[in-house]
Amino acid sequence: MTQLRDVVYVVCCWFKAIRRYNATTHQRLADIDARDLKTLHDIVACELTCQLYVIDWARRVWQVSPDGVDTQRWWVLLETSKAYTLSVTSSRLLVTSFSDNQLIQFDAADLVRVRLPDYMDAHHAVESPTGTFIVTHRNTQLNQFQVNEVSTEGQVLRQFSGSLCWPQHIAVDRQGNIFVADNGNGRILLLDAQLALRRVIIDERQLGYSQPLRLCYTDQSGQLLIGFDDDGVAVFHMLRR
Repeated sequence: MTQLRDVVYVVCCWFKAIRRYNATTHQRLADIDARDLKTLHDIVACELTCQLYVIDWARRVWQVSPDGVDTQRWWVLLETSKAYTLSVTSSRLLVTSFSDNQLIQFDAADLVRVRLPDYMDAHHAVESPTGTFIVTHRNTQLNQFQVNEVSTEGQVLRQFSGSLCWPQHIAVDRQGNIFVADNGNGRILLLDAQLALRRVIIDERQLGYSQPLRLCYTDQSGQLLIGFDDDGVAVFHMLRR
């Protein structure tokens, strides 16, 4: 689930199309045919290139034009890289790979791998406004779930461990505040730039007791999109904090 300008794009497992919605009215638009893509897993949009990027379970990353006219395979990841989720940094696409404890940054010409500590079973990563990475993961040494800030060299700078249960997608605003989809607890948390808990901003009752899986936050509109395990999507408007 992602937003590019005034359109929201949604992928669902086992659904051979990219769904499109008007970001303001939420009206359904024409789907993008994705029959060449195998089991869509995650999608992001890049404002810089004005393109969509989709990952499938065959470890292939596809570049898709916003209207769906042009779809081309962009990268094929190594067999050892179990690609899981995507995000966009200031200059690159970022892939979280949970099978070999690494983040993979790449563009059309280059690829950079950030090695994470062996105990970090990463779920999702995004770039912070200061250029570090915020990563949700399971700490296999402590058998607990955490949100960590990691340097570009893979060094852990700080962490948050506040009763998380299978945290999934995260989103960061311009001030460095972090939204966390606390999947197993059915809630959305807000952390500050130092990874201190500010509050639970959306609880399980507000989410209809569904488990949040994906997040997409747009600073300009203050709109937070939440995707669920059952493929549903909820829209919340965040008050300026």
